[in-house]
Amino acid sequence: MCNMKNVTVREVRQEFSRKVEGPLRRGEALVLRKRHEILARIIPEPAAGKAYPDFAARQKKIFGTRRIDLNVGELLRKDRARL
Repeated sequence: MCNMKNVTVREVRQEFSRKVEGPLRRGEALVLRKRHEILARIIPEPAAGKAYPDFAARQKKIFGTRRIDLNVGELLRKDRARL
């Protein structure tokens, strides 16, 4: 928490998007001050639901280094031949 940027109330009023919104969107935390007194610590919400899971890592965890050749057409042809 010691590497937070400092923002004054005046800067918030005058330059909200550049001084406050921009850093928050980049995931940076801010300290809001008025006359050198800390009023608040503004911590951004973590991005939720925007990133997909790492499917390649999940597959490697489940199957290891085994090579899995999945040819859907061939599987369907074999399955239909059984009927």
